[in-house]
Amino acid sequence: MSNPKVQIQRLPHGEGIDLPFYATTHAAGADLRAAVDDDVIIQPGETALIKTGFAMALPDNFEAQVRPRSGLALKFGITVLNTPGTIDADYRGEVGVILINHGKEPFTVSRGDRIAQMIIAPFVQANFEAVSELSETQRGSGGFGSSGRK
Repeated sequence: MSNPKVQIQRLPHGEGIDLPFYATTHAAGADLRAAVDDDVIIQPGETALIKTGFAMALPDNFEAQVRPRSGLALKFGITVLNTPGTIDADYRGEVGVILINHGKEPFTVSRGDRIAQMIIAPFVQANFEAVSELSETQRGSGGFGSSGRK
């Protein structure tokens, strides 16, 4: 599979902020940075929409998934609220990240902080078909732990 080309448009308030980048050779997620003018303090239990300072054009049949950074989650209880957040290929607005503070202390987001990671992934659109019955399986309609813990 070849690497898809993603066009990035830096927005005026994103000047000086690194565009998405892969921190290591084998990183799956590209780091996203905060393009805030002033510090944003997220109180415990609160959410904040953090702008990234860029918009992008994904190729057809690709999406961008915005995911949490594990270090922020472990150390501070900071995560992406609707994870993974999906950015569709036809969206051309600024990329924003919804952060939530599940920690016990206020968390400060400063300009240039790495706040999330973005995965570029292919997808397919299904053809949905209404039927009167579904095929039988061993599991059937069991869910929510019905297959056990071990």
